Amino acid sequence: MERTIIDILGWAGTILYLIAYGLISAKKVEGDSWWYQGLNIVAGTFLIINTFYLRAYPSAGLNIAWVGIAFLTLGRKVWKK
Repeated sequence: MERTIIDILGWAGTILYLIAYGLISAKKVEGDSWWYQGLNIVAGTFLIINTFYLRAYPSAGLNIAWVGIAFLTLGRKVWKK
């Protein structure tokens, strides 16, 4: 059961990353938008959980960086206001 939940999180994260990439590629959202960065944060968090569980530490590191960049981007956006 635990493994199934971890797999679902991994697939959900992957799908969310693809949705975010599709939206940015189709120019439906801006790169610093709350939608795009929010999708990246949720997707990355799901994949961090998945990759740590699977002990895929290089992938976990990449996703930690991806989530960090998203938070920095949103933080910068808030700071400018």
